[in-house]
Amino acid sequence: MLMVNSSPKINPEAVEETLLDSGWQIVLYNDEVNSFDWVIVNLMKYCDHNRLQAEQCAWFVHNNGKYAVKNGGYDDLEPVCTALCEKGLSAQLEVQ
Repeated sequence: MLMVNSSPKINPEAVEETLLDSGWQIVLYNDEVNSFDWVIVNLMKYCDHNRLQAEQCAWFVHNNGKYAVKNGGYDDLEPVCTALCEKGLSAQLEVQ
């Protein structure tokens, strides 16, 4: 019996484009330097969170050590992550 592999071929360029377009997240890390209020203000300003979202993210970071505060494409997130770091927050872009 002849079996045909019906799985679609993966186009590496399409995978790379998908990663660049939506496969990234900004991970915020807990530190002993920044106040809750400072973290909240910056999440609202740079991540477009409302106050409740920013507070919840701050608590997740505080309790778990880190939290993905924003998802999206690399080109959209890179300047946001840079701005958070320039404000003294410990943030990093990571692949989801």
